[in-house]
Amino acid sequence: MIYVPEMFAERHDARLYDVIQRNPFATIVTPNASDPWVSHLPFLLDRERRVLRAHMARANPHWRALESGADSLVIFQGPHHYVSPGWYGHHPSVPTWNYAAVHVQGRPCILHDRKSLEDLLADLVADSERGSKSWTMKLPREYFNKMLEAIVGFEVPVSTVIGKFKLSQNRPPDDHPRVIAALQAAGSDSAREVAQLMQERLRNLPAE
Repeated sequence: MIYVPEMFAERHDARLYDVIQRNPFATIVTPNASDPWVSHLPFLLDRERRVLRAHMARANPHWRALESGADSLVIFQGPHHYVSPGWYGHHPSVPTWNYAAVHVQGRPCILHDRKSLEDLLADLVADSERGSKSWTMKLPREYFNKMLEAIVGFEVPVSTVIGKFKLSQNRPPDDHPRVIAALQAAGSDSAREVAQLMQERLRNLPAE
């Protein structure tokens, strides 16, 4: 279970799904009698069906735990960046880290039919190649069949989704634009994405 102070809780599904789709590489954790199974995989989100789709190597024993019907947790790490006390106007202050994380819980189901697995791969390639369009899944049939046999596809219906957006909400309001400006000037993609999330949150705050 993730610790989420009320001020950092994000409950708007669209914003949570945006983080998932912008950061599709996630960690799936499934309970086990001794140690939990943990795998790192790219996921596709089907918003309309509220389902996560992915595949893993058949050699990975984790899929057997998925097949057993055990509830699993999929953890998406959104943008994150260090926040310096030097960016604040109020002191004394200490360093911190701003970030967004989304936890999805559900009971996975294995895709046993070939067409569903082929559709999953086609959708994953199309999504990953979006923008570059440098490769399509046109492979020799024998090679493709061999690769298909080496993986297991599955879906995770979303039963619960929890978002934690720690974006300086605990700071005085006039510190927010200072932090946003400093993040934008930091130069990294992650810093700019954190700044963007902060701006989006400020735009969506209810009027007092």
